[in-house]
Amino acid sequence: QVQLVESGGGLVQAGGSLRLSCAASGRTFRSYAMGWFRQAPGKEREFVSGISWNGGYTAYTDSVKGRFTISRDNAKNTVYLQMNSLKPEDMALYYCAARVGGSGVFTSGYQYWGQGTQVTVSS
Repeated sequence: QVQLVESGGGLVQAGGSLRLSCAASGRTFRSYAMGWFRQAPGKEREFVSGISWNGGYTAYTDSVKGRFTISRDNAKNTVYLQMNSLKPEDMALYYCAARVGGSGVFTSGYQYWGQGTQVTVSS
């Protein structure tokens, strides 16, 4: 069983930055592919970014490329999402997810989810 706890959300003006963190329990964190997803009110949850178990591969949805950066620290069992140049359309509840199995980056198939952290962007 994996438990994920997100933090770092908050209120920021458009153009500002936030860094989300996701702390994972368990000694096998380094074997998980990790991802960040978001869900805005009235919309479906969407993939934002993913990272392979060793950080060697990353992926981003087109709307955040060049603005968001995913990273991980396996020694700290933590994955991060640095978000720069935030836009009002980035406002959503952001979820961290873990996927067991596979060596790449994944946009789906995650087995474990956190509770989410709210990101609010004012225009």
